[in-house]
Amino acid sequence: MNRLKKLFSKEPILIISGILAFISCFFIHPDRKYIDYINFRTLVLLFCLMAVTCGLKKAGAFDYVSHKLISSASHARRAVTLLTIFSFLLSMFVTNDVALVTMVPLTLIVLNSVSENTIILSLVEETIAANLGSMLTPFGNPQNLFLSSTYNISFMEFIKLTAFYTILSFILIMLQMFLIKNESLNSTDKDQGVSEKINIDVRSIILYSVLFIVAILSILRILNYWILLGIIMIFFIIYDFRLLKEVNYSLLFTFLFFFILIGNLGRIDAIYDFLKKMIEGREVITSILCSQIMSNVPCAILLSGFTDKGTSLIIGTNLGGLGTLIASMASVITFQLYIKKEGAKPLKYIAVFTIMNLIDLAILLALHFIIR
Repeated sequence: MNRLKKLFSKEPILIISGILAFISCFFIHPDRKYIDYINFRTLVLLFCLMAVTCGLKKAGAFDYVSHKLISSASHARRAVTLLTIFSFLLSMFVTNDVALVTMVPLTLIVLNSVSENTIILSLVEETIAANLGSMLTPFGNPQNLFLSSTYNISFMEFIKLTAFYTILSFILIMLQMFLIKNESLNSTDKDQGVSEKINIDVRSIILYSVLFIVAILSILRILNYWILLGIIMIFFIIYDFRLLKEVNYSLLFTFLFFFILIGNLGRIDAIYDFLKKMIEGREVITSILCSQIMSNVPCAILLSGFTDKGTSLIIGTNLGGLGTLIASMASVITFQLYIKKEGAKPLKYIAVFTIMNLIDLAILLALHFIIR
């Protein structure tokens, strides 16, 4: 029982999706159609990208670049701006959660000597940057990978759809950097963050970078995703099999459970007709509201079963990552890392986070309706 409580506290979406999928099996008994529910392309690509990203992180690639960025920063505003820009850019390629796992610990070290208000606002802006930067590419976050695969949206079509929103987001975030007080950084803390020993494995970085390019070829549909899986598995078995333990399998199972749930709901005519009618013509708003209470990844999977407007879901679920703390699970990562800090103020963090997120969401949503 204690293990179940611990798992639920860490992976509530996984547990809830598993329970709902299990219950749905009583209404639509398992049969051969179940296999059609599963989007294997999404699962395979997500697994491969997570495995390669774990390799790049272990090799020290992200830590090296982020530490180099702040070596010339002597004031909080400049340091935070650099870290935020890197979070924004990094999330486009290695997902928003990996960007935050990499950047937040460094930020807490570098800003150790500044006021708590500055630390909180800096982390909030960094989190917003990772969530919005990841919007640009199909592999920037899990829901993008799923939606681009489900609706057969090409790489260039995806970029054309999200580029304008990404540029607007970057401008908005950069303007908000002026809210960061220009406090002087303690040279000891900054030097600790910059000079902290980083083990760089150049050979591994090169190998994992090549694998990342191969994965991109599969996302571009140049290479079959089953061939990609074979390449990835052979490489890790030979080179570093233990690293596969670092892959976020709970996310993969969450996808699997939602595939089963949505597949079964789609075969219950009354539920299907109701949800389709409720969503139709309101895809962006519905996905934003849905994300606020169940996170944008499961929201994307849920709504995709009842609408053919994939582009609207892409915009809605990406903008929907703003708002509440759970709107994007990547945001929870920052919060969890922050509250471990001595002197942390969780309630204040949530308040600042919610206010800044709602402001940005309102601005971007207003711009969306203006340009649509």
